[in-house]
Amino acid sequence: MRTSRLFAYLQLTRPANVVTAIADIWAGFAISGTWVYILTGGQGSNELILKLAWLSLSTIGLYAGGVAFNDVFDAELDAVERPERPIPSGRASKSGAAWMSFLLLLGGVLAAAQVNLVSAGIACAVACLAVLYDYWGKHQNLLGPVNMGLCRSGNLLLGVSVVPSLFTTYWIFGMIPLVFVAAITMISRGEVHGKNRNALYGGLSMYVLVVVVIAAMPIMHDTPILEVIPFLALLSYMIFPPLIKAIRSQDPKLIGKSVKAAVISLIIVNASIAAAFAGWKIGIIVLLLLPISLWLAKKFAVT
Repeated sequence: MRTSRLFAYLQLTRPANVVTAIADIWAGFAISGTWVYILTGGQGSNELILKLAWLSLSTIGLYAGGVAFNDVFDAELDAVERPERPIPSGRASKSGAAWMSFLLLLGGVLAAAQVNLVSAGIACAVACLAVLYDYWGKHQNLLGPVNMGLCRSGNLLLGVSVVPSLFTTYWIFGMIPLVFVAAITMISRGEVHGKNRNALYGGLSMYVLVVVVIAAMPIMHDTPILEVIPFLALLSYMIFPPLIKAIRSQDPKLIGKSVKAAVISLIIVNASIAAAFAGWKIGIIVLLLLPISLWLAKKFAVT
């Protein structure tokens, strides 16, 4: 019984999604040039590995706490639309889930504070944005997707913040996850009832924009584009076919599959960014998170 209850609370954190958040941090490290420094064994590389661990732990707390709070705020709605979820089914209590969510978010901020004050500030902002989305943002047609996208942007920049002086230079790259996650959020609104073709087309155009921007990044950063193309090909294979099927059928189940594929594909987005900044080997390191996320997605709900 105790194991079943623990599993229910674990379900609230969407473990497969949490792994995609770790990929944000690792991509941020690639943007800052830290991965290359670690792999070359430069002076202070052990300290950077420790900071990578702290920021990875931070994003686990921030993401898990944020998505768990979503179920807390949605308990009454889920009782009608998704009665199998942990809180409406009675397998997890609403108060217990709220406390768990708060402690996870607090732990995420404290873990980031072990790196530097900039990291702590970004983590605090991400935590606030996550709660804002759970309580208010998801009900807003325009600002909701932007709110969710900003959470992911902050997560990527949390990785960049390992070198605080680079934050003001590379903050613009936070727009990539913002657009991609805003597209996912827009598409997901048809998951329950379907018939949301305009949102699906909007999501499709935003996916295309993300792929084009990442394809241009090697040119700007003087990285061989051939090191990035395989990652973008994999990303396109993952996100476009499921979405096109959903657009054609308007079936809520197919929309749900499209959303699930896109959420998991956040790892590939991050691997592509990492490859654009630090080469294909670093991209592969980030991509190694994908099989872990896919395995967890078979055991825990993604959406």
